[in-house]
Amino acid sequence: MNQVSKGFSFTRLLRFLPAVIWMTVIFVLSSRTSDEINTFLPFFQTFFPFMEGFDWGHFVSYFILALTIDYGIGKTADRLWMKVIIVVLCGLYGVTDEYHQSFVGGRMPDAMDVRNDLIGAAIWTALAAVPWIRKRWRKAAP
Repeated sequence: MNQVSKGFSFTRLLRFLPAVIWMTVIFVLSSRTSDEINTFLPFFQTFFPFMEGFDWGHFVSYFILALTIDYGIGKTADRLWMKVIIVVLCGLYGVTDEYHQSFVGGRMPDAMDVRNDLIGAAIWTALAAVPWIRKRWRKAAP
């Protein structure tokens, strides 16, 4: 009963902390009403005048989520089947995020947002498969 399953360690579990923190950030941002979000847009438009909305935020947010999940998994994430799992997990979280938004004033679920979430996650997993990127990444996330 006191035995810990093979391969499990508290340190290993801590590697998923960045993913949990980032999921919390996504949740908090999704809790903002459309009026609150639109107050941030002029600030970003001073740096990126071409910005018309926050659709790019889905790409970036789920790119980072996939990266943090990859970090938690470690070198096993280099396997193709694990890359698929990472993208699926990000997609499932994106679906729950859109459902959550249905309860927030001025916000509504949008399938295109989930598509953008999946694209962001897939871009990370594809980049992480590039040999010279993977080699550097595994030094930071063995």
